[in-house]
Amino acid sequence: MQALSMGLLRRVASLLASVKRYFKGVLGEDSYEKYLDHHQSTGCATPPMTVREFWRDKMDRQDASPEGRCC
Repeated sequence: MQALSMGLLRRVASLLASVKRYFKGVLGEDSYEKYLDHHQSTGCATPPMTVREFWRDKMDRQDASPEGRCC
């Protein structure tokens, strides 16, 4: 019985982790991690932006070109 409970808990935890990962992707929360992966894989000579610099740059680019947003 306990083994069944542990297996069920692991599956529920895995499902919740998948749902969390999905929503982070939909909301764009994983953008910085994707940026860091891209930065590392392309071998850029400059150091990566900090989290704050990244989000400021992203917001500035969206403000300069707002046609992709509804508001």
